Amino acid sequence: MENKLSIIKEWLGTGSINIFGLPMSGKDTQGIKLAEILNAKFLSSGMIIRAMEKETNNQYSNNGALIPTNIFYEWVLPYFERRDLFDYPLILSSIGRWQGEEDQVMSIAKGAGHEIKAVILLNISESDVEKRFEASKELNDRGDRQDDNDLDTFRVRLQEFREKTLPVIQHYQTLGLLLDVDGNQSREDVFNEIVEKLYQKASQSQS
Repeated sequence: MENKLSIIKEWLGTGSINIFGLPMSGKDTQGIKLAEILNAKFLSSGMIIRAMEKETNNQYSNNGALIPTNIFYEWVLPYFERRDLFDYPLILSSIGRWQGEEDQVMSIAKGAGHEIKAVILLNISESDVEKRFEASKELNDRGDRQDDNDLDTFRVRLQEFREKTLPVIQHYQTLGLLLDVDGNQSREDVFNEIVEKLYQKASQSQS
């Protein structure tokens, strides 16, 4: 594992890895763990947006819909150019979820020295994430997130993913950046598959 991580770190440099998946697929869980092990900084569009909504007293995401693109650009993209992140690679959780945003994300990231080197898709079915949603409600482990309060809102998020985010993922696939990971495994197995696929991509880039 250590040798693989060393090769991944060398390949990644100060670049970025963007993680996508349905709600409840484990993007933040896996992203935070990956950032820790790669000595990277973790950026979640959801966390940034919720913080900005609270700060500005504006609510865009409570109904489950994606925030408008112009607001996304204003609130999220400046993080790529923050000086405190300059010397670190970035692990991103769904940065740029609306079709068309991915080109701007890639351009800003590259200009700031954080070129997107890989995009991970945590692949899991809608029926399985709805089961996770119900289990999470029982455990009450999602805090005060308004977009996870009821099933109707959660289903809006699933629809937004189908209609707006899948084309983003398909575009990354066309560019040869996409790594498909089985999100229905245990958390440890998902993480191990992420590391293995990043290692394979890093090794191919060096050959």
